[in-house]
Formats: sequence, C-alpha cells, structure tokens
Amino acid sequence: MRIPAHSVCTAVRDDIVAGVYERGSRLTEELLARRYGVSRVPVREALRTLEAEGFVVTRRHAGACVAEPTEQEAADLLEMRLLLEPLGAARAAQRRTEAHLKVLRGLVRLGQERARRGNSEDLRSLGGWFHETLAQASGSHALTSTLTQLRHKIAWMYAVEPSAGPVDSWAEHGAIVDAVARGDAERARAVTALHTERSLGAHRLRFAGADRVRTSQHVVNMSGLRH
Repeated sequence: MRIPAHSVCTAVRDDIVAGVYERGSRLTEELLARRYGVSRVPVREALRTLEAEGFVVTRRHAGACVAEPTEQEAADLLEMRLLLEPLGAARAAQRRTEAHLKVLRGLVRLGQERARRGNSEDLRSLGGWFHETLAQASGSHALTSTLTQLRHKIAWMYAVEPSAGPVDSWAEHGAIVDAVARGDAERARAVTALHTERSLGAHRLRFAGADRVRTSQHVVNMSGLRH
C-alpha cells in the first residue's frame, strides 16, 4: 500500500517537534524512507512541504537538514500567534456553526472538570483541541492552516511550564465560547487576546542540547499511517 506524502510529512514533523531529529541534523531520503517504511517518493514530497513550513532547510553539499531557528524567529512566532488567535476568535463569532459550538462547549466542560482534578496531561491535549476547533470555526482555511503551523513550531521551539491557574485558564476558554456563541466578535477578540497573552507567558525557549532526544533512542511508531 502506498502511504501518502502528507502522512509521511506528519510523521517527520511530529518527530522534529518531539526532538527526535536535532536542529541542523541531516535528513536523507534513504534514511527517512527506511525509518518510516516507505519509498523515497513520498519522503521527497514531505521534505518539500516541511521546507515550505520552515522545519527543514536545504544546504549546499548537505541536502535537507532540520532548520535551526534563531531566538528572534522564535519570538516572532509568539507575536504572530498573539495577533492571529484573537482574529480567529472574532471570525469564529461571525461564522461558527452549531456543530462547532457543541464541540467547544464539550471541551470547556471537560477542561474545567480536569482542571479541578489537576490532570495536566489531559489539559494540554484538551487545550490544543480547543484552539484547533476555534480556528476551524473561523471558516478560513488559510487562517486555520497558519495557526496550526504556528502551534507546531511553537511546540518545537518552546517548553511550556505547567499552568499555575488551570481553573482560571479554562474559565477564560468558557468566556471565549460564550462570546463566540453570542456572535460578539469584539468580545471574542478581546477575551482571546488576554487569554493568549497570559498563556504564552508560560513558554520557555528550549535550544539547550539537554532538551534534544537522540534519534537512536526513539522508537518509531508508524502504525497510524497504514490505516
């Protein structure tokens, strides 16, 4: 069965974000094809996509390598998210569907419940799902795609300190959904801006070698690509 390039791209991107491939390390088609159990064709396509996204660069005499972002580039990503998340919420207030609202409200209920219990791992995944759904509710594929890319890159470049006030954070999520449900674009924009600014304050740049994971120590799981 031919595994599509977008699935290979997702797998390689996830491994870059997880630190499996160190910044600056080479990504040869042969190595990646063998690692993920695919031919070199989808690997080549995946590398082109990842280069366009900024995760990979092509260097003379070295070929494809994992990018090495500067501190300024990393800081720019946080600023971009601070600008775009509120825009997405404002658009969601104008374009959301009942299906979007149902998912968002369900996530807020779960998040508030988990916050009271102090389950940080669940909260992280629920928060990601919440912001992904909010972006989708904007009705803009370009905005959704950009925000998704930003979240991937920020997760790659930054470690996130555990939230000191998860209950307050999920109360803010609830306020965002209330504004979106009422169709109040300006309120949705303002509440999301405050929430995003506060949450991004917990991000700590991680460029230290101790945060990297050696490829040889990581077990590849490609089972999800074969469905």
